[in-house]
Amino acid sequence: MNHGCKYGTHRVIEPKGVLPQPASKIDNNMDILYDNEILIDVQTLNIDSASFTQIYEQAKGNIEEIKKIMLNIVETQGKHRNPVTGSGGMLLGKVEKIGEALQGKTDIKVGDKIATLVSLSLTPLRIDKIKEIRTEIDQVDIEGKAILFESGIYVKIPNDIPEKLALSALDVAGAPAQTAKLVKPGDTVVIIGGGGKSGMLCCYEAKKRAGVTGTVIGITYGDDDTKRLESLGFCDHVLRIDAREPVPVMHKIAELTNGEMADITINNVNVPDTEMTSILVTKNTGLVYFFSMATSFTKAALGAEGVGSDVTMMVGNGYTKGHAEITLQDLRECEALRKVFTDLYA
Repeated sequence: MNHGCKYGTHRVIEPKGVLPQPASKIDNNMDILYDNEILIDVQTLNIDSASFTQIYEQAKGNIEEIKKIMLNIVETQGKHRNPVTGSGGMLLGKVEKIGEALQGKTDIKVGDKIATLVSLSLTPLRIDKIKEIRTEIDQVDIEGKAILFESGIYVKIPNDIPEKLALSALDVAGAPAQTAKLVKPGDTVVIIGGGGKSGMLCCYEAKKRAGVTGTVIGITYGDDDTKRLESLGFCDHVLRIDAREPVPVMHKIAELTNGEMADITINNVNVPDTEMTSILVTKNTGLVYFFSMATSFTKAALGAEGVGSDVTMMVGNGYTKGHAEITLQDLRECEALRKVFTDLYA
């Protein structure tokens, strides 16, 4: 077996010299396994919400068109990186083979079920057949193979949580884990997209960390998301309003916070043009965490400059230490949250 770069640059076809994520094409030949790679028999793709929303709209909701778009992405690039959003998702599968250099150095063995915690936008992937598309939860069952690089992170599917439920939560594990790190007792936290998958987890973590002296405000758009978030009881206020209209949202948050605005704003939405809302509802000494892959960081940076905001802005890194454990523990310790996730995603 050949030895590859731990970050996967040996699989990059073009342009040479870049890492797999920004590469326009990578090698997805599964017949060749480098000695520091893991081969996965893929069961389910959990497509990033912004990516799936874009594909669904492009296909006008037609399942066969969605299949064609996804297959074309993988055929063209050797991975599933949406050419519009630039994002991917993650996968669930069974370990088929472990390269010789990694044997004895990893806690998994052949046959284990794992969820990868690195993006499909950098993961060599081959789709042999699309079996089912669950449009309501952005999941696609396939027959296919994938490669996990030596640097790739993963989690073994736990025995106490159904695999589809675990996959849905782990897809957004970075958001609640970062929330847990960022929010302090007494903070005022605004969560845009609070009724969605990552949003609900963030609302739960925010309330847990902000405590009784803090305030959590969840912003939602649709009826179902609003009712769901209200029923969970994590938020002190649930505000149903269009986050693409920054000035009305700013006025409402000012009203709810007596003009103090948010210490921390977390953006989880899967649509563009919510950057300025995130900035305007946050105090100048505060922080905006853009977890959404629909974010334009050009709009955010230049927009903050344009309104004279000195807010700190944080890119939504999908990884932080312990993120998988934090997210799964949220489902274990909060019965109401687990029930909602089970009803929606399992």
